[in-house]
Amino acid sequence: MYLFVEIWKPKASWLALTAAERGAYFEPLGPVIQGMVNDGLDIIGWGINDADTPNNGSFTYFAAYRIPTLALVKQFEATVEGSGWYNYFEQVNARGLLMGPPDVLQHLAMV
Repeated sequence: MYLFVEIWKPKASWLALTAAERGAYFEPLGPVIQGMVNDGLDIIGWGINDADTPNNGSFTYFAAYRIPTLALVKQFEATVEGSGWYNYFEQVNARGLLMGPPDVLQHLAMV
């Protein structure tokens, strides 16, 4: 099982669109995401970053997903990129096998 986390904020190109253009951009994404949900993508949640979050990197939004296979992770990544998302949003991604704190701390101790 993989954990995939993304944080993003709008670019000037997004802010320049009208509300109708933004809605039109989102419209075709719903069925595509639903297809991945049907394949096992688990949307843990999306949120708006609290402005007073320490070290928030000035990112506005975040999302976290559990994804059962690397193949589905790569399909998700390709879908995001193929949608033109990165033309409109500055984004940082993190992904890896879902682990417990002791395993990550052990790895951290060994670097």
